[in-house]
Amino acid sequence: MRGRVRAEIRVDGVVQGVGFRPFVHRLATRLGLCGLVGNDERGVLIEVEGLPLTVAEFVEALRHRPPPLAIVHRVTARRIPPVGETGFRISPSTGAGRGRALISPDVATCADCLRELWDPADRRYGYAFINCTACGPRFTIVRASPYDRAATTMAAFEMCVACAAEYHDPASRRFHAQPVCCPDCGPRLRLVGGSQREISGNPLEGAARVLARGGVLAVKGVGGYHLAVRADLEAAVAALRGRKHREDRPFAVMVADVTAARLLCRVGAEAERLLGGRRRPIVLLPRRPDAGVAPSVAPGARTLGIMLPYSPVHHLLLRRVPQPIVLTSGNVSDEPIAYRDEDALARLGHVADAFLTHDRPIHTRTDDSVVRVFRRRELPIRRSRGYVPQPLPLVREALRPVLGCGAELKHTFCLAHGLRAFVSHHVGDLENHETLRSFVEGVAHFQRLFGVRAEVVAHDLHPEYLSTKYALGREGVSLVGVQHHHAHIASCLADNGAAGPVIGVAFDGLGYGPDGTLWGGEFLVADLAGFERAGHLAPVPMPGGAAAVRQPWRMAASYLAAGPHARGLGVRERNAAQWDAVAAMAARGVNAPLTSSVGRLFDAVSSLVTGRDRVTYEGQAAVELEQIAAAGERGAYPSRLLDRPDGTFVASGLDLVEAVLEDLGGSAEAPVVAARFHNGVARLVADGCGRVRERTGLGTVALSGGVFQNVFLLERATTLLEERGFTVLLHSHVPPNDAGISLGQAAVAAARTGPGDRGTAAP
Repeated sequence: MRGRVRAEIRVDGVVQGVGFRPFVHRLATRLGLCGLVGNDERGVLIEVEGLPLTVAEFVEALRHRPPPLAIVHRVTARRIPPVGETGFRISPSTGAGRGRALISPDVATCADCLRELWDPADRRYGYAFINCTACGPRFTIVRASPYDRAATTMAAFEMCVACAAEYHDPASRRFHAQPVCCPDCGPRLRLVGGSQREISGNPLEGAARVLARGGVLAVKGVGGYHLAVRADLEAAVAALRGRKHREDRPFAVMVADVTAARLLCRVGAEAERLLGGRRRPIVLLPRRPDAGVAPSVAPGARTLGIMLPYSPVHHLLLRRVPQPIVLTSGNVSDEPIAYRDEDALARLGHVADAFLTHDRPIHTRTDDSVVRVFRRRELPIRRSRGYVPQPLPLVREALRPVLGCGAELKHTFCLAHGLRAFVSHHVGDLENHETLRSFVEGVAHFQRLFGVRAEVVAHDLHPEYLSTKYALGREGVSLVGVQHHHAHIASCLADNGAAGPVIGVAFDGLGYGPDGTLWGGEFLVADLAGFERAGHLAPVPMPGGAAAVRQPWRMAASYLAAGPHARGLGVRERNAAQWDAVAAMAARGVNAPLTSSVGRLFDAVSSLVTGRDRVTYEGQAAVELEQIAAAGERGAYPSRLLDRPDGTFVASGLDLVEAVLEDLGGSAEAPVVAARFHNGVARLVADGCGRVRERTGLGTVALSGGVFQNVFLLERATTLLEERGFTVLLHSHVPPNDAGISLGQAAVAAARTGPGDRGTAAP
């Protein structure tokens, strides 16, 4: 006992379900330390006993050399009396108190498991649920904290003798791997036909035959069901579109490896890293002209959404189907992704010809994540599987637990306490009961999982958002109303670890303004606590309200009603039956709310340039305008900034529309016009920020809002700002679109409220 010390060590972070306890066991054993390690509701708790220098070496290794999937936020240690025990053991988990442990996201199958999967001599050869402490399902199977098998959907599968031996063997890769299983004791695949009867034979071989003959296959993945067809068969892809009621939105494509991805798209170094990394998102990549996919996969698009297999089921299926496959969410139209077996069979029975399913339940539905590459780094479009529920840091501590309720489209919610913010998985558009229920159930699950019960609820100002109505219906909480575009800028600030103040440029489709109009082209002076409106795009009528979102030609009519005549234009001729009435509606302001939205300006120009008069998914017109823009064009349309008596300015969108019309009436081709328009908007951004800097002296700009998913615009705006000496903050952890709103709301509420505050309204 002489000279020996004992330390109690707590490790906070993503340290459960990532092989941390086995790592600790091996480390302590190698160093000759005695003691124990266990999970509790907060993280990992360790007691070690040995010589002081050895204990110090142990603590340093915890801090700086953890397992690959672990994210260590903090290691704290305190001396406790030695007890003289021998050996080192893993103790049973404890769960006294509220759960606070961090749960790992779901992780793609690791290289070691893949070697076993393809090894005929291995007992898990060809087994669709192979996993270890370095890979496999995590968040989607967790029911409660701490992360132990009994608290997951694997609880019903009793380990066989061989799996139990691996589970208890410190030398095994599966030492305390909670989802460990094998063909003798774990989940099993089955193939179910259209009559909901199981099809005999090898399920994977049967599934491959369905795809080979052009059928639609429903596949139960990690976070829900997908619908799959061969991507090279036009009839199969078109049939899927018809059955799923998805007219134009591009489908994602899964290929076996990066080599196969290069046959379809241009894949740079950062894209290759993202495709093959443990998160395995869908990566939007430039499409090769000779890409071997059917036209209906991504109609008219210059990009394809590519992903690699991330579960053993996908690996095994792609080995049997050498062609690329479409892999899209298992739903119809705007419904949430199906994840419960009975629900999937009922909802997708008329879509899928067969179901490749299994008996491991999914506890939380989780869609695939989507990213773009911008300047050799990640630009999130949808943050879900592989990323959630990894917390994001807050700049200002949330002294009281906060719930950010999010917006209406691309909905997420955010639960925050202390310096951690848990942004949820993608919930969807809150436009039906099923999605609303998913939101409410998700909030309850996060509160249980992380031991955080919201005392402050932050919400959008739009009174008709279902998320706002949910917030206003909560009892016993403080309410904080957060203006939509302030939330966008706060989200970008939080994403960059900044508090402001900054010049915030928030360009999107629509957001409710405090003046009762619909904002969407905003220059703000903002920090986390508040904002003022420094400038904006000149408001124009939105004839027919929501109808103008679905029919971009209406926005063209609105701009043309305020300026040049539309006689002889294709957009007028295509919509002649309604044109005069809609133009009059805009001119008189009848059923035509005012909007400063840059998204609606893009709609108007897209209708003029591309002929996109009606959209079948949100943002389609703007996406198609970006797709055709000529990359080498440097010309830019001008737009005036008009000063107002109150010191703010208004930017003229009409100037841009008139310049578009002038070029269209001349000899300019559509790709050149599209590029000049984008460049004009980028110059408007830089000019507007220059005007705000003159008044405020601020030199940092935060760009947020769904319009800045457009990397053509983002590149040019960022370059112009940097050339003028600005520091530019961009999104890299949460999307710039409305999926980031909930983080912004939580960050604002944390900055505005203290331990006893009752909440405040937005300025």
